[in-house]
Amino acid sequence: MTQPCTERDGLPHAVFLRRLAGARAATSADARLGNAAFLALRLVDLLGPGRGPAHADVFRYQHAATERLCRELHNDCTETSHLTGLVRAVADAFQDQDARTAVPALLAYAHFLEDELRLEEALDVLDSLLGIVDERLAPSDVIAAQLRIGRVNRKLNRLDEADARYGLAAQLACSAGDVHSAFLSRVGRALAVQTRGNLAAAEQSFRDIAAEARAAGEQEIEAHAEHALGTTLLFRGQIAEAIGHVWRGFELYEDDASQLRTLNDLGVMLLALGRVNDAERALAEVVRRGAHPERVTNAMIELMHCSSYRRDRLGFERRRTECESRTRSMPPNILTDFHLKAGIGSARFGRFRKAQADLSTAMNIAVKHGLNEFVFRIERIMAGLRDCAPNSKTQQQSAAEPAISTDVLQEVSTGLKRLDRVPSGRR
Repeated sequence: MTQPCTERDGLPHAVFLRRLAGARAATSADARLGNAAFLALRLVDLLGPGRGPAHADVFRYQHAATERLCRELHNDCTETSHLTGLVRAVADAFQDQDARTAVPALLAYAHFLEDELRLEEALDVLDSLLGIVDERLAPSDVIAAQLRIGRVNRKLNRLDEADARYGLAAQLACSAGDVHSAFLSRVGRALAVQTRGNLAAAEQSFRDIAAEARAAGEQEIEAHAEHALGTTLLFRGQIAEAIGHVWRGFELYEDDASQLRTLNDLGVMLLALGRVNDAERALAEVVRRGAHPERVTNAMIELMHCSSYRRDRLGFERRRTECESRTRSMPPNILTDFHLKAGIGSARFGRFRKAQADLSTAMNIAVKHGLNEFVFRIERIMAGLRDCAPNSKTQQQSAAEPAISTDVLQEVSTGLKRLDRVPSGRR
């Protein structure tokens, strides 16, 4: 098991107690959730093998205390629902004497934590899952857990560990005849190659995976590969070609979450080419569907950026106010991005003092949370801040037709216009 949190902190599941340390007060919502999660995972540990004769009494006492704490949490919080469900599942597993009963709740909670970018906590939950069931876990669940651990480690830039987990998942998938999971492991390993900066190798891997998945009828895998190929080409500076592949991924995806993720990526890429109308259509669709708060917030920040690109000051201020209302719920990377783009926008309208304040806030957040890529970007922008000054030539260019137009880009533009006419849920 990876155990990156428990061994380092000296106490099982101590990663959740960091919320208490970082909270303004021990009674704050996040502190109470962290404490409840810590106790819930300690309860999960009691499902593991090798417990003594007093184990049943210990479990009943600890379960009652954890359940009582969960009842005191805010009911309108998604994490509360996960914790309540997990505690209930653990009780059922203990009664059935089968730890596998708790596996779906553990996987669901780990997925939630990953989406919320609480990656260390997600790893802790996945390690707990593997620790309590071990060889009793169904092969499909073992493969799913290994793939998830690989993905979380990749997001944490622990690329060697991620590659090892993807490799183990591939071996297990091949032994089980699970073609889909074998493909997923290949996609994950190629993404790790992309993260290492070997873009040529990553591009070739994604092209190969997309072609093989298409031949095998694995549409979801083909969608993942096309989407990842697009982001790889973006990193290589081939934005127009990248957009075509990301759009292909959008058309292949069948789940709403993946479609919204590709639309957000499309919005960023289209704006980079100056196709602001198309960018706004893609991003507005993400906001309109509104399924995932974090994705909606990302899209709103990009729409604010589109407004400043247009030199639409009223639109920028309106979008900025909308984003500011969400800052309390923004994770560090998104909060940094908001202040960065708010700063750029203020500079574009000649408000350099305000721009400097926003960029300084973005820098402080980025440094505090180790967001090094943001730190480098903010430093470059602060060094040339006055280059953003408004001028009539820039305003005329931003309102003009996009400088880059290809058949693929026109196809994407037409497709985005069609989205305006399709009711939500019918895409």
